[in-house]
Amino acid sequence: MSMLFALIPLAMLLLAFAIWAFFWAVRSGQFDDLDTPPVQILLDDEAESDD
Repeated sequence: MSMLFALIPLAMLLLAFAIWAFFWAVRSGQFDDLDTPPVQILLDDEAESDD
C-alpha cells in the first residue's frame, strides 16, 4: 500500500511531462506537414554530374 504513495505522484509527473511534450511539439510545428516526409523517400534525387 505504501508503494502507491510513490507510484501515483510518479505517474502524475510522467503524465504532466507527456502533456508538456505534446504541446511543445504542436507549438514548434512538428505536426505541420504530415504528408510530405513519407513521400520524400520515394522521390529521386537529382544526380550531381562531375562534367
